Amino acid sequence: QVQLVESGGGLVQPGGSLRLSCTASGFPLDYYGIGWFRQAPGKEREGVACISVDDISIGYADSVKGRFIISRDNVKNTVYLQMNSLKPEDTAVYYCATDEPQCKGYVEKSVMKAWGKGTLVTVSS
Repeated sequence: QVQLVESGGGLVQPGGSLRLSCTASGFPLDYYGIGWFRQAPGKEREGVACISVDDISIGYADSVKGRFIISRDNVKNTVYLQMNSLKPEDTAVYYCATDEPQCKGYVEKSVMKAWGKGTLVTVSS
C-alpha cells in the first residue's frame, strides 16, 4: 500500500522543539520533492517548506525562517521537519505531500501528488 505517514507531533511549551517525520511506505521517496504544510484551526492550509530530490530546501514560510529546518534521509525513506523556538501560532495540523522533483507544485501552489493524514502540533503553556 502506497502511503505517507506523518509522526512526531504533540504538545510542547513555547520555546520548545519538535521533530516531525514523514515516512513513505510502498514507494521510494528518492524521486520526489517533499513539501510540509500546516493548517491551523479556522485558517487556510499554508506551505511551510519543501525539499527537492537533490536536498535543496525551498520556500520556507516567512513565519518559520530561522526556526524550522527541512531535511531528508533517503535510506530511511523519510523527510524531517525540525521545529525550534516554537510559538503558540505554530499550533496546527502538519501534513507532508509528494511533489515534482524540484518542488514545482509547492512553489507554484498547485496540486501536490499525494498527502499524508497529518500530525497535530500544539504549542501551549
